[in-house]
Amino acid sequence: MAKNFEISNNIRRLRFFANAMTQQELAEKAGVSRQTIIAVEAGKYSPSLELAFRIADAFGVKIGEVFDYQVKGDS
Repeated sequence: MAKNFEISNNIRRLRFFANAMTQQELAEKAGVSRQTIIAVEAGKYSPSLELAFRIADAFGVKIGEVFDYQVKGDS
């Protein structure tokens, strides 16, 4: 059976600790638009694996420090 899951992220917190990096600065480092970063940060869009790694790289951290995956139960 398929399980429901939720992907959350720490982008806002990481931006704060990265000298208050703006969404625009993160977008430029990750090679995407600011709108994409806004959607990912708000949890409205799950990034591709490649983009998730690029975001983590922009902060100089491992992907698990940016994104968290939680199983919510059976569907």
